[in-house]
Amino acid sequence: MTSSDLHRFGDIGVARRREAPCSRALSPTRLPGLDHALNPYRGCAHACVYCYAPSLTHVPWDEWPEALPKRGLLRLLERELRHAAGTIGVGTVTDPYQPLEAETGLTRGCLELISRSNARACVHTKSDLVLRDADLLRGMEAGVTVTTLDDAVSRKLEPGAPLPGRRLKALQGLAAAGVDAFAMVGPALSCLAGGERELMEAIAAAGVRTVMVDPLNLRPDRRAELEASGLGPASAASLDRLRREASSLGLICRDAF
Repeated sequence: MTSSDLHRFGDIGVARRREAPCSRALSPTRLPGLDHALNPYRGCAHACVYCYAPSLTHVPWDEWPEALPKRGLLRLLERELRHAAGTIGVGTVTDPYQPLEAETGLTRGCLELISRSNARACVHTKSDLVLRDADLLRGMEAGVTVTTLDDAVSRKLEPGAPLPGRRLKALQGLAAAGVDAFAMVGPALSCLAGGERELMEAIAAAGVRTVMVDPLNLRPDRRAELEASGLGPASAASLDRLRREASSLGLICRDAF
C-alpha cells in the first residue's frame, strides 16, 4: 500500500486528523523557473519569525504553526496532472517536509504522481526528511535552505526547523544520490556579516554546485519580532561578499527572485 492509497482513504471520509479544505492542487505562479505551485500543507510547524507566508495566504499568525494536510489533495493532483506540464514548485509557501510529513507521507504521494506525469518537481525545504524521497527526486530538483551556520541563531529564528548541520547533510545526501540539488541562502540576514566565506565553504563541501540568494522580504507584521532578535536584512556589502565567495569556490550563485 502506497502513501497515495492511504490518502485516498481520506478522500472517501476515513479521516484521521483535522485537514485544511482544498479545491485545487496546482496554482499558477510567477516565480522564476516555475510553471505551477504545489503546497501539500496549510501552515508550517517551523514557525520562522521572518515568514511572509501567513500574510500572503491570509492565515492568522497564531494559527500558522499548526500544519494541516490538505483534504483530497492527491485525488485533485492526479486529475490536474493530466493537463499539466513544466516545472511544479513544491513548497512555495509552506515546507513540504515539516514534521507531520513523516507521518502522513503526503508530499511523497505528490512526488509519486508527478514522477509518472509529464511534469517535474522543484522541491524547496529546510528539512533533512527530504532525503527519504531521494529515489523520487532523481531527475528533479531539490533545494535546502541554510540561513545560518549558528545553531543558537537558527533556534531563535526557525524554532521548529532542523538545525543547520542536518540541512547541510541533507544537501550532501541529495547530491550523492544524483539529485539536482541546490542551497538556498534566504532570507539573507545581518547575522551573515563576517561569515560569508565560512557559509559558502560549508555549502561547497556538501557537494552542491549552485547557491540561490534571496534577500529578506519582511512583512510589516513580522518586523518587530525580527528586530527583537537583534537581526535585520543583510547589507548590500554582505550580499556582494556572499556572491564573490561563492564564485571563488566554483559555485554558481544566482539571485532567487
